[in-house]
Amino acid sequence: MLAGCLVGGKNPIAIQSMTNTNTCDVISTVNQINDLQAAGADIVRVSVPGFDEAAAFKKIKTRVNIPLITDIHFDYKIALKVAGYGADCLRINPGNIGKADKVREVIQAAIDNNVPIRVGVNAGSLEKDLQKKYGEPNADALVESALRHVDILDKFNFENYKMSLKASNIEMTVEAYRKISKIINQPLHLGITEAGSYRAGTVKSSIGIGMLLSEGIGDTIRISLASDPVDEIKIGWDILRSLNIRSRGVKNNCMS
Repeated sequence: MLAGCLVGGKNPIAIQSMTNTNTCDVISTVNQINDLQAAGADIVRVSVPGFDEAAAFKKIKTRVNIPLITDIHFDYKIALKVAGYGADCLRINPGNIGKADKVREVIQAAIDNNVPIRVGVNAGSLEKDLQKKYGEPNADALVESALRHVDILDKFNFENYKMSLKASNIEMTVEAYRKISKIINQPLHLGITEAGSYRAGTVKSSIGIGMLLSEGIGDTIRISLASDPVDEIKIGWDILRSLNIRSRGVKNNCMS
């Protein structure tokens, strides 16, 4: 049985990163996942944009012992595949899937396989009508987009999800998370998107994520760097240690 990782509530803040290998290169991807786990990752996200990657993910999943999130954007059939292949979480926005029957199938697959969904709202990919309404991305636009996805999940009585609202702007991101934390009770995944190079990304992420964590907001974090993903884990640990939130040494459960 693979290691689990409980997210939310009083569970430890989970640290995650994302592979940057070609998912179809099973050996390289498995090696990187193992490197991330050795560095202290609790969860690893893997990109699964197509069916070839889904087939590769099935092999990858059998060779690692850390929870894996599958990153899917539009094709609901891929979500159905990886849910059956042992994905520990589906990163997919219900509003991007399409018709209600497709959403229903994904949610049923999540229920049947006891797989949570992570809804990921990003300032760089807001719905066109929200872009027109607000003129440019802001915290309110991110929250409104998030709640649209929540409404879809609510219609199907699905509550096993977590949420992220990311922007490259620190103030916008922090404000959006503050607002959504007062509206929903589900776990929040924190991150500053496209944070930048190792130095710039570390500074931006430390400020934004640190502010939220110090206010008691956030259940899992990713430091997005244009760098080796292992660096993301190291910086994540540095942030948690600096805030006296968590330290290395004790093996915690972190099911995502």
